[in-house]
Amino acid sequence: MLSWVLSPAASVLEVGTGTAQHAVYFTERLPGLRWQCSDLAGNLPAIQSRIDLEGGGRLPPAIELDVMGDAWPPGPFDAVYTANTLHIMPWDHTPVLLERSAGILRLGGCLVVYGPFHDRGVHTAASNEAFDRSLQARDPAMGVRDADRVRALAEQCGLWLEADLPLPANNRILLFRKPAGDPTSADPSS
Repeated sequence: MLSWVLSPAASVLEVGTGTAQHAVYFTERLPGLRWQCSDLAGNLPAIQSRIDLEGGGRLPPAIELDVMGDAWPPGPFDAVYTANTLHIMPWDHTPVLLERSAGILRLGGCLVVYGPFHDRGVHTAASNEAFDRSLQARDPAMGVRDADRVRALAEQCGLWLEADLPLPANNRILLFRKPAGDPTSADPSS
């Protein structure tokens, strides 16, 4: 999917790298990508082990990144990629993630958000509804997020929804684009 969104030598910041599976997968298939893994400090040793074992020398060392912290890399990046993070982090982290992503993206760059979403409180599958309940039972700050609310917040940050793609296991990709034109202009479709 990223191959039609990114140039072969794009720079990507992954927020919430987790197991590093996406970094390894995409850089194997698109060897020109400059992919920067990032996560909370406690997750970095496991991420770095996988990078060392499977990264084929294509991935730089993972960096510490707390979404709410001030130590975001300066960029600019062609893309920010985050998978299965919005439903784990507290909702108040989402506007910060969107705002800081918009701030480090090049004009014309994109934010790719992967995960489960619902639409105005209506789940797209019974499994997502059950997953949402299990997340909130574990921690009330967690939960499957509303795609429309995420889109509205992204627009406030100057990111416009370019695609909402259904994926297997009732997940979706929300692809947001930072307009390539005047960064102070409103909706690029107007």
